[in-house]
Amino acid sequence: MIVVLQRVKRASVHIEAIEKAAIGTGLLVLLGIESADTLDDINWICRKIANMRIFADQQGVMNNSILETDGDVLIVSQFTLHASTKKGNRPSYIKAARPEIAIPLYEQFIEEMSKLLGKPVPTGEFGADMQVSLVNDGPVTIVLDSKNKV
Repeated sequence: MIVVLQRVKRASVHIEAIEKAAIGTGLLVLLGIESADTLDDINWICRKIANMRIFADQQGVMNNSILETDGDVLIVSQFTLHASTKKGNRPSYIKAARPEIAIPLYEQFIEEMSKLLGKPVPTGEFGADMQVSLVNDGPVTIVLDSKNKV
């Protein structure tokens, strides 16, 4: 499971020019699910996201988590995070999970993130052609890969 975290001032997802979800200050989470992912991957990454200290404290030091700031999280599925670009110029997405595997994991990820934050988490729509807008704050962008925990 690969996640790209972007600390944002605001972010939104539109589908066919209609706003599906939007947040203010918080995190945009781009989520890539691979076939080998399990509930352990979900739990590890969700805990990392919830507790990652990337928000400024009163001294301006990145010392607070999304839990401490009561910020929002917007989750957008993005299978292209598993692109393999080793050969040729056309990326291969063979590691990305097929929808029958990815959708249940995506839904579990949303549920776990909501539980950790203690509030509903807005999302994009799995498999949809989405337009994602954001104002990156910092910029702070972090990549997490559950297969590289150690």
